[in-house]
Amino acid sequence: MLDHETTLKYIALAKTDDETAKAQLLEHNSPLLKSIVRRYKNKGVEYEDLFQLASVGLLKAIRNFDASFNVRFSTYAVPMIAGEIKRYLRDDGYIKISRALKSLSGKIAGFIESYKKQNFRDPDIDTIAAEFHIEPQEAVFAMDSGRAPISLFEKTDESGDNHTGLIDRIAASDGGEEVINKLILKDMIGKLDDRDKKIIMLRYFRDKTQSEISRIMGVSQVQISRLENKIIEKMKAGFTE
Repeated sequence: MLDHETTLKYIALAKTDDETAKAQLLEHNSPLLKSIVRRYKNKGVEYEDLFQLASVGLLKAIRNFDASFNVRFSTYAVPMIAGEIKRYLRDDGYIKISRALKSLSGKIAGFIESYKKQNFRDPDIDTIAAEFHIEPQEAVFAMDSGRAPISLFEKTDESGDNHTGLIDRIAASDGGEEVINKLILKDMIGKLDDRDKKIIMLRYFRDKTQSEISRIMGVSQVQISRLENKIIEKMKAGFTE
């Protein structure tokens, strides 16, 4: 990988349409591109095509990057690279779903509806997993299989307007994918204003309920619910920019 100063130099040259600088940035960021592309294998798109999409995302990141962002280029580039691939998969419908997975997804949907009628709230991921004797990760994958491929911030209703994401319910390893996810999250959260950042940190990293957050911030639970929804939607939109 290039050091920070050399990277900034090449980015400045690339912005002037210097093809050599672009080629150098693409070459030296190849490991990053490959690590992201691996997350989207077996989606019905050839590896070479995915890599080309990732390269397009990197070039967009080069075009939009500014040293004043005070963030490493690789950190800035990750969500744009992943977003380019996700947008293609979403818009061109290349997500292939097995019959067994579709069946499981339908059964889970039925269970959620039944559970909600009896308990007046949606079941959490652990409850769904226990009902079908599967791992929580498998439950999330099945539920997310028919949706646009943005699963980190997918919301589930708990009660009324109370929404929470799935990411805080899934234990993750320290593998390469986890590193990429952390980079994406760090970048998104870093772009939030202080109020929104505090809500996300309390909600998803301190395991606070919306009622607890409302008391901490001195506003109503309904306001926190609405703010949380807007923040999550903003982050999801940023994920595919």
